[in-house]
Amino acid sequence: MPATAAPPLRNRVYEVLTGDDVDRVCLDIPEESCREQPRNFLLHVSALSASKTADGLLDPKIVLAWLVGAVGAPAFMLGLLVPIREAGALLPQLVIAASIRSMPIRKWVWTIGAAMQGACMIGIATAALLLDGAAAGWAILALLTVLSLARSAGSIAHKDVLGKTIRKATRGTVAGTAGTLSAVLVLVFGVLLGTGIVERSIATISAALVVGGVLWIAAALLFASLAEAPGATEGGGNALDVALRQFGLLGEDPQLVRFIVVRCLLMATALAPPFVVALGERKSADAGAGTLGPFVVAAALATISSSYVWGRLSDVSSRRVLIVAAGMGAACLVLAAAIGAGLGEALGIGAGSMFALPALVFVATIADQGVKLGRTTHVVDMAGTTDRGAYTALTNTIGGIAMLGAGVFGFVDQRFGAVTVLVLLALMCVVAMRLAAGLDEVQQVQPIGAGMPQQKS
Repeated sequence: MPATAAPPLRNRVYEVLTGDDVDRVCLDIPEESCREQPRNFLLHVSALSASKTADGLLDPKIVLAWLVGAVGAPAFMLGLLVPIREAGALLPQLVIAASIRSMPIRKWVWTIGAAMQGACMIGIATAALLLDGAAAGWAILALLTVLSLARSAGSIAHKDVLGKTIRKATRGTVAGTAGTLSAVLVLVFGVLLGTGIVERSIATISAALVVGGVLWIAAALLFASLAEAPGATEGGGNALDVALRQFGLLGEDPQLVRFIVVRCLLMATALAPPFVVALGERKSADAGAGTLGPFVVAAALATISSSYVWGRLSDVSSRRVLIVAAGMGAACLVLAAAIGAGLGEALGIGAGSMFALPALVFVATIADQGVKLGRTTHVVDMAGTTDRGAYTALTNTIGGIAMLGAGVFGFVDQRFGAVTVLVLLALMCVVAMRLAAGLDEVQQVQPIGAGMPQQKS
């Protein structure tokens, strides 16, 4: 009789990363998806690693902002990058969620969206190389808009497919592992820029964007290979009618309302880094291209050191992750405001405050990673199998509206300065921390058909 075959490598990798037994019974996903756990887990991690690396190479807060300035686009276009990138990816979700809901297999939505984002990144690189001035700027903004819309559909589809193919207690680990792997590659990019090994030029950044586009296309191919069982298609009616009904969920679930408020307040961790960097630009003549490498490195190191940990912690308690991340964000922003107000000497970092700026961006990015992973895991786990797409679309759409409104911080900065903005963002984190303490613990497995796991209060 032949000896028992050793378990496949993917099973061993799966067990190491998740601490899970491949033979464990799944209670919250279909049986056919349960049998494919190790394979689906690694496909998710691989696809997300590629897409997150591409995101890091694009980074509108640092890389794309530098590129827009380098091609000579009008200065006001810099202020449009983050709103287009964030709000454009969130606002359409409530309407398009119904159409996605009508599809029993939803991985193709993410696959097509990923390929479109890849094409847009390559298009941005081409525009930067062939155009200049306002023409280049408008082309970049137009392609960024299309990229954001493709990302919008992909966001809904990914969370729904994740909930169908990966069981609870390992979903946060998927995002955390992918975030760490991708950050290593982005870190290498930042080090090369920061040390001058590669020239900080339009050609170099454009080449990096082309690489990012290829990574998005590779991610699309990987995601298309997932073993996804057909899902429920209820809710796939008229998009506007369904959107209005989804707003009705706010009156049915107080926990959903609280979560959305916490999510909107915690956008402070995403908004903060540009204002922290602005403090340095206003205190130093050495701004612009020379700052690109160090801040890319700081953001990548933060992601490497925190993504996997945040993901694992989110699988235990996404509520606590949100609380801790909010506290970190508040502390970081208070310190940044103190430095901006001229209190650096009292804090013992006056002469070396330039070195403190990357450290502050590092901490702020760690907090933001916690917010992203905590809120993603929380909304997937709090929603039932029939309303997961609706919850995701609703929270993302309201978040997108809030992000558009966040443009007011630019006017506050212009009128009252970055210190005032940082203090306001810190207060948002403090309020979010208090409200997050009232969220339910949603990391509890319930069998399919046992009803909605959300707890009403």
